[in-house]
Amino acid sequence: MYYVYYLQILKQINQFSVGFTSDLDKRLKQHNNGESLATKPYLPWELIFFEAFKNKADAIRREQYLKTTKGRKGLKLITRESIMKA
Repeated sequence: MYYVYYLQILKQINQFSVGFTSDLDKRLKQHNNGESLATKPYLPWELIFFEAFKNKADAIRREQYLKTTKGRKGLKLITRESIMKA
C-alpha cells in the first residue's frame, strides 16, 4: 500500500505538511526524529489524516493535488474537528 498523509506541527496552529510513503509508521518516526530536512525545524509532528492507495501513481497524484490551494482547503474542511485549535 501507498499512503498520502497530513501532519500538523504540535507547537503551532495552521502549520501542516503533506507527504507520500509506502511505510506510514516509519515515515512519521522519520519526521519526528528530525530525519526530514523540510520538517526538522518544526518538531514534533502529529498525524491528522491519511489515505491508502494500492497504486503508487494514484498516491503521488493525490499528494500533488493536496499540495495545491484547492486541495489544502479541502483537507482543512475534512479535518476541521481534528486540527488543534488555539
